[in-house]
Amino acid sequence: MSSEFVSSRLLFKEGDESTYELFIGPQHPSSGHMRFIVRLKGDIIVSVDPDIGYVHRTMEKLAEGREAIKAIPLLERLTIIDSHNATVALVTALERLLDAEPPPRALYLRTLLSEINRIASHLYGMGIAGIMLNHSTMFMWAFGDREVWIQLAEELTGARLTHTYSIPGGVRRDLPQGFKEKFEKAARYMEKRLQEYMKIFLLNPQIASRYEGVGILKKSEAQRLGIVGPNLRASGVKYDARLADDYGAYKELEFEVPVREEGDCMARMLVRVEEIKQSLSIIRQVLEKMPSGPIFAEKYLKLLPPKTREQVLKTGHVKFPGLFASLKLPAGEAVARAEMGHGEIFYHIVSDGSTKPYRLRVVTPSFRNVILFRYLPPGHRFMDFPAIYGSLDYFPPEADR
Repeated sequence: MSSEFVSSRLLFKEGDESTYELFIGPQHPSSGHMRFIVRLKGDIIVSVDPDIGYVHRTMEKLAEGREAIKAIPLLERLTIIDSHNATVALVTALERLLDAEPPPRALYLRTLLSEINRIASHLYGMGIAGIMLNHSTMFMWAFGDREVWIQLAEELTGARLTHTYSIPGGVRRDLPQGFKEKFEKAARYMEKRLQEYMKIFLLNPQIASRYEGVGILKKSEAQRLGIVGPNLRASGVKYDARLADDYGAYKELEFEVPVREEGDCMARMLVRVEEIKQSLSIIRQVLEKMPSGPIFAEKYLKLLPPKTREQVLKTGHVKFPGLFASLKLPAGEAVARAEMGHGEIFYHIVSDGSTKPYRLRVVTPSFRNVILFRYLPPGHRFMDFPAIYGSLDYFPPEADR
């Protein structure tokens, strides 16, 4: 290596000439559509700059240029691995603008899909965390088991990943026959697999040594930085948007919000394991307590031609009323939030009374959590960087929205 080349890598603002910078990514799977500029002194991390601008899909601006109903399939691509949780808050905000109340059965069905998405999202994150530590078994097990939940979501919605299930006033499909039995079989399998995950991965001494005491986020700092989701709860803060906002059927269900005090990589992984167990419990309650009745608001259902309406009630599959193609939003504004697998997502919609949102803003959990890449790694050895990254369950396209 020529001395000129080495000299070009020196970084003077982060210390003396012994400080070097290293580019990581974009690379998939790992940093995804994202580059990290890591500055090192020896193998000790001095600083990290996350360079998130490698997607630039301008989701918010695109949503302002199309009818409100068309924003749902657009914005669920923010986080394609957790698409229903990414858009259920958008639909809730639209319903608050439209003064449309979904029937109780629709709220239970939304909750059902949200929890299926949460399990699949956590499995995705655990699999990526595994491969970042060269633990191929964890990667293959988690991604293989995720298929079970993707297939259940497809059974319910007709689509594997981009469900477009919740719509203003309700949901598009009712519960299919035999779903409860299929879920119970999947749940028993998952409960057994979680025990095996612990044995082969999290309780593995090599993995534990990479996670315990590494990347500690203190409770006060988590609050100060505005961190959300499992990363916040692993630092001892009991905050969950499922309890903070009124959406779905969560207020009628009993569940724990897993919290740990350690704030390190291991705590963040263990919180996700516990959240999968809680999601299984929530889905069981949903299937036991789900009320009978319509899945679509009467104010929109009555707009359908009589023959179509009869077909919708008979088949449990909603056909969009023609009104939805040019649905006018009343002038005003509305906000809503929901708890994704990665944390809280927040929508703010402003309407000037036309068919398209005048302004649509979304704050995603990965955008809130990206600051941790600057905050947590400095002072650790370079080999700790993938452990910290994997434990954060960060999803690059979600931040660069």
